[in-house]
Amino acid sequence: MYDFLIVGAGFAGSVMAERLASQYNKKILIVEKRNHVGGNAYDEYDEHGILIHKYGPHIFHTNSKDVFEYLSRFTEWRFYEHKVLANYQGELFPIPINRITINKFFGVNLIDDEEVKNFLSTKAEKRFPILNSEDIIINQVGTELFDAFFKNYTKKQWNLYPNELSPSVCGRIPVRLNDDCRYFTDKYQFMPEEGYTKMFQKMLSHKNIEKALNTDYKKILDTTKFDKIIYTGPIDAFFDYQFGELPYRSIKFEWEHLNIERKQKAASINYVDNAEPFTRVTEYKYLTGQKTLKTTISYEYPQLKGEPYYPVPTDENRASYLKYRLKAEQEKNVFFCGRLAEYQYYNMDQVVANCLYFLKSKADTI
Repeated sequence: MYDFLIVGAGFAGSVMAERLASQYNKKILIVEKRNHVGGNAYDEYDEHGILIHKYGPHIFHTNSKDVFEYLSRFTEWRFYEHKVLANYQGELFPIPINRITINKFFGVNLIDDEEVKNFLSTKAEKRFPILNSEDIIINQVGTELFDAFFKNYTKKQWNLYPNELSPSVCGRIPVRLNDDCRYFTDKYQFMPEEGYTKMFQKMLSHKNIEKALNTDYKKILDTTKFDKIIYTGPIDAFFDYQFGELPYRSIKFEWEHLNIERKQKAASINYVDNAEPFTRVTEYKYLTGQKTLKTTISYEYPQLKGEPYYPVPTDENRASYLKYRLKAEQEKNVFFCGRLAEYQYYNMDQVVANCLYFLKSKADTI
C-alpha cells in the first residue's frame, strides 16, 4: 500500500517524491514510462565517452536561495555561466542582444549604456497595445533587429511567426545596454558536478521511494493500492484527450561526434535565419566541463510530433487547457504539477520552487 502514486520522474515528480518520503514519511511509488529518471534533464555518456544531455541543453540557473540549497542536498556544483551566439548570414553575434551585438550589426561604436539606450530609441517603433510577440520586440528594438534575430528564428522554432504568439514568448528575452554576454544573470548559475542523472538518482534513493521504470501508470492502476496521485504528465492524456490534444512543439536531434577538442566559439549557437533548417547547435563539453580531446554536438530540428517539449502559447491553446484544468480541479486526491500537467513553460528552478511551495501550502492535508 502506497500513500502516493507519482506519475513521472522528472523534476516535478522527483521533488515531490523526495519531499513526501523524507519530510512526511510517506510511502511512494514513482512511475516513469521511460527507462530512466530525470525527465528531459536526463544526461548520459554517449558511445564516445562524452557526457551529453539526451533531450537538449539544460542549464541550471536561479535567484532562489531555497531552490539552490534544496538541490545542493543531492549534488555538488560546478560554476558555469552559459553563453550563446546567433549565426546571422554567417556572422556571429552575442545573444541576448547587447552593445556588442548592436555595434557589430549596425556598424556603429556605441561606448556606454546611455548611447545604446538613445540609439535603440531611434530604432524602436512604439506599438500599443502589446498584443503579441512581434509587438513586444519591435517596441523594444525596432524592425531591423526583429527581422534579423527574431522573425525567422521564431518561425522555425514554433512554426508560427511572432505576431501569432503570445507576448510572453519573446517577452522572456532581454535586451541589454551593456556588453554582458552571459545568457542568464541569475545569482546562482551552476551545473551539477556529476550531471543531472546522478542528482536525480540521489534524490530518489530514499528508503520510502520505490521506482517503476518502463511503466505505463494506467496499466497498474487496477493492481496497485494507493491513496493519492501526483500527476506530472500531459494533462490532456490524463483525461484521454476529451477536449482534443494540446499542441506541443517537439525536437528532433541529430548528433555528431568530432575528433577535435572544440568545435564552436560558444556552448550554443542559434541559427536565426533560414540558411539552415536547424535552430540550434550545442557543444556539451562547455556545459559539463568535461576534459577530453574529442567533442559531441547536437543539431535541433523543431517538429510537431514527438516528445512534448514546449507548450505552444496561443490564446486558443490556453482556452483549451483551461477546460482540462477545470476538470482537474474536480478530481479528488489527484494533484497536477509540472510543465506538462500545467501546460506551462517553466524553467527547472521554477518547477522545483512550485513543488516546494505546493507541499508547504498543503502541509496540513497531506
